[in-house]
Amino acid sequence: MFGTESSLSMFLNTLTPKFYVALTGTSSLISGLILIFEWWYFRKYGTSFIEQVSVSHLRPLLGGVDSSSPSSSSTSNGEADSSRQSVSECKVWRNPLNLFRGAEYNRYTWVTGREPLTYYDMNLSAQDHQTFFTCDSDHLRPADAIMQKAWRERNPQARISAAHEALELEDCATAYILLAEEEATTIMEAERLFKQALKAGEGCYRRSQQLQHHGTQYEAQHRRDTNVLVYIKRRLAMCSRKLGRTREAVKMMRDLCVFQLMKEFPLLSMFNIHENLLESLLELQNYADVQAVLAKYDDISLPKSATICYTAALLKARAVSDKFSPEAASRRGLSTAEMNAVEAIHRAVEFNPHVPKYLLEMKSLILPPEHILKRGDSEAIAYAFFHLQHWKRIEGALNLLHCTWEGTFRMIPYPLEKGHLFYPYPICTETADRELLPMFHEVSVYPKKELPFFILFTAGLCSFTAMLALLTHQFPELMGVFAKAFLSTLFAPLNFIMEKVESILPSSLWHQLTRI
Repeated sequence: MFGTESSLSMFLNTLTPKFYVALTGTSSLISGLILIFEWWYFRKYGTSFIEQVSVSHLRPLLGGVDSSSPSSSSTSNGEADSSRQSVSECKVWRNPLNLFRGAEYNRYTWVTGREPLTYYDMNLSAQDHQTFFTCDSDHLRPADAIMQKAWRERNPQARISAAHEALELEDCATAYILLAEEEATTIMEAERLFKQALKAGEGCYRRSQQLQHHGTQYEAQHRRDTNVLVYIKRRLAMCSRKLGRTREAVKMMRDLCVFQLMKEFPLLSMFNIHENLLESLLELQNYADVQAVLAKYDDISLPKSATICYTAALLKARAVSDKFSPEAASRRGLSTAEMNAVEAIHRAVEFNPHVPKYLLEMKSLILPPEHILKRGDSEAIAYAFFHLQHWKRIEGALNLLHCTWEGTFRMIPYPLEKGHLFYPYPICTETADRELLPMFHEVSVYPKKELPFFILFTAGLCSFTAMLALLTHQFPELMGVFAKAFLSTLFAPLNFIMEKVESILPSSLWHQLTRI
């Protein structure tokens, strides 16, 4: 035993400071090379090479099972290719479920003193109103000529005054629309004005329908009257939904969806009335009809939305959520129905990653804007504002979402330009959402990929060994003393164990073991 200690001491004493410099320098160089390779691999493939090797090769040898299953490549490629449309990445869409300014947005302002709508959002609404409710022949009807100027007014009181002035001349449908949207302080009052607008709008529609083939001017007038009529009926359906007459609202929305699919009226597709229909059917808990609507609109050729993706996920989660347990799933693995539900959630989260935090109430909701940016924070707010109650109604749905939504980001390729089930996430959403959402709201941004543990570990190791090499080069004698003290301390437990073993075993047996 004493011979072993003396040989160890002799070995440590023979080590020169040059040895420690070489040792620490080599260690720093090797760890630096590993760090560079790990960083390059992460930037290219989005994962750690060491972690991937350990999961792919070492884990099966140790008896582990990889629970992740890749999605169907044909579905992935087909949907990714079809979704790469020529539409601008940050195109702003009208919110299908936008609230009423007078009865809802203004009431919020009266109570809180905050403005829920931004100038940019209201300016987009003004442009929409001019597109929907005006045409080149407005000068032929005095009331329409007044309303054409009213839609361009920035001052709300000036718009309301102009609408009253137009109604003094004749029953003008667009004047009633403006008063219902901005002057009415309750939903019942807005509904009354919209019914008056419907009566006036149907008369204009019938007259322009008879004259639409007499020239381009009459054809444009007929398109305008059609837009006005559909807008009025849609808002009347929304009034019925807000006042609790949901079945009546569903009937009106089904009729409107027929107009939306007509190629003669391309502007009507901007209303996205099917999203109003989906929300009303969910309120009735008529899940079979919800599935039928999704089958019609959740199509590769049509643009996706958070409502379509998350409603599809909700229906699949409904089949398994009441009995889902993460502990049981980790023991036995996921069943086919559970796997379908998880894949649907992953698909929805990839389309819009901001929704789960609002559904799980990890972030506070605000009133949705009048326009939304698909895949952005504004769309997430608009969806969660109306659909949170439907997720809460289905037992276990939010628990399933909570357990699975973050797994989406492990499936998305890196760099993000590649995409997975959809076209790549636009990088301009944060700027556009900032324009749409009020200043008091903190805009949600796309979750960033965290650096893997092994990159951080190798970075720390490289820095530590480089520092040791520098200190050893500058203070060789002092670092040699520290190294000997460190090694002596490191071997102290081993020496203690050897002493205990020597005191227990007979000296003859210990002598034979040392010779071996």
